[in-house]
Amino acid sequence: MIKVVLLGAGNVGTHLFRALMAAENISLLQWYNRSSTALQEGEEKVETTTAIDELVEADLYLLSVSDAHLATLSEALGERQGLVAHTAGSIPMELLAQHKNHGVFYPLQTFSKQKAVDFQQIPLCLEANTENNLALLEQVASALGGPIHFIDSSQRKALHIAAVFVNNFVNHLYTVGAQLCEEHQVPFSVLQPLIAETADKIKTLPPQQAQTGPAVRGDQLVLNKHLNQLTKSTQKELYSLISAAIQQHG
Repeated sequence: MIKVVLLGAGNVGTHLFRALMAAENISLLQWYNRSSTALQEGEEKVETTTAIDELVEADLYLLSVSDAHLATLSEALGERQGLVAHTAGSIPMELLAQHKNHGVFYPLQTFSKQKAVDFQQIPLCLEANTENNLALLEQVASALGGPIHFIDSSQRKALHIAAVFVNNFVNHLYTVGAQLCEEHQVPFSVLQPLIAETADKIKTLPPQQAQTGPAVRGDQLVLNKHLNQLTKSTQKELYSLISAAIQQHG
């Protein structure tokens, strides 16, 4: 059994808690968080603590906290025999270099506490400072069941930016679309089959080949009509900027 201590109870940490508790060959010894309130879900299932000095010895210390608190938490851990790994997409592995054994265990997915996820479908991006440490992370990833990718810090940094484009930015565009629907008393659900088809299409086609719409067609008449219909300056700016980017990309 691989002994794990999980640090952090935000969106990612909470889902990791659930996945680690359900995984075979994983023994989750403790769950740490600065606030005990966020640990309530685990209080009757695993030992919980808000004190760093109460952490037990483990094979893996998994740090799942905000980027801003990662360095402070790493330092507070002090010397540990086990592997210390963080789950951040944009933070280099070297942030943990003070620990003899260090690495990265990055689940590439969007997480909300109230929405269940299937870790068997989540890419797990791994990096470690030694082959033995990488093998340990691979064992944990295999226990969770998701596809495994060996990604270094430079690649992960680019991947994280790409994820912001395809997830956070796209979701904001959903928000804009939902606002337009609400303003004109149209249910947003009418757009959901279109959203699903686009997401499904890029599983078999490169995104550039899947692009449709007035911008890629060069239909300036429709583009102008849309711009004239939009009333909010931010919507106009988004529409113009993205349309221009589509046209420049060819």
